[in-house]
Amino acid sequence: MTQTVVDRAHEDRILPAIVYGLFLLSVPSVWAAVVLGLIVAYASRDGAGPRTRSHYEFLIQTFWKSIWWVVIGVAAGFVGLVFTITLILAPLGIPMMILGWGAAALVTIWFYIRCFMGLYYLVQDEPHPRPNAWLF
Repeated sequence: MTQTVVDRAHEDRILPAIVYGLFLLSVPSVWAAVVLGLIVAYASRDGAGPRTRSHYEFLIQTFWKSIWWVVIGVAAGFVGLVFTITLILAPLGIPMMILGWGAAALVTIWFYIRCFMGLYYLVQDEPHPRPNAWLF
């Protein structure tokens, strides 16, 4: 039985794993670890090989796609809260609050699933197949 060895250029997977770890260990209300991971991803992206570069692109895309939707959801939730508390538009405020904060919660879940999927590809020593995709 003949074994073929796949000759792959050596690419460091430690730093992308650290960035995934920073993303995964962040608490949704405290995104300091995610911002630190984003800075590392931007700084390391240009010097990375093609496999790890796809992971940095994926992490950067994950941050920017999630941050805007979280901001929109939280803002809608707070506007709904203000409407509800002041009783100006309470019938509109409660659904708006639930919809906004629910959207922010769903985006947070989406963020963590994306990070776990990207980490899976990194552990398999594969480039991320779709770093610019909206799903996983």
